[in-house]
Amino acid sequence: MAKTGAERSAKAAAKRIEYDEKELRHRCRLGTRQTLEALMVWNGDKEQASVIEACLRYVHSLGPDGARKALNPRHKIEISENVAREFHNQSLVEIRKDPGDEVFIPGSDQSI
Repeated sequence: MAKTGAERSAKAAAKRIEYDEKELRHRCRLGTRQTLEALMVWNGDKEQASVIEACLRYVHSLGPDGARKALNPRHKIEISENVAREFHNQSLVEIRKDPGDEVFIPGSDQSI
């Protein structure tokens, strides 16, 4: 005799408890979803969870140093001296328009 839906649900719930299974959720933007979809197509896998789990296992297999390198952000933001100087000058112009707020220059005891 076939199991009822309630029996199947109870069995699945028992397995989740037995294996300490937890549901993980997160939001991601379009680019991340597109990357996941590409990985799914490349591997012929239709389940997002299995592709994500495989990625986790792979990164873990790289060890601490390899995982740190693989998960390190690709972009480093560097502000050039010219941009910093221009920002500072524009800030001074804005401060002069509306005096009353004190601005402290980092690394010095001066205020403007």
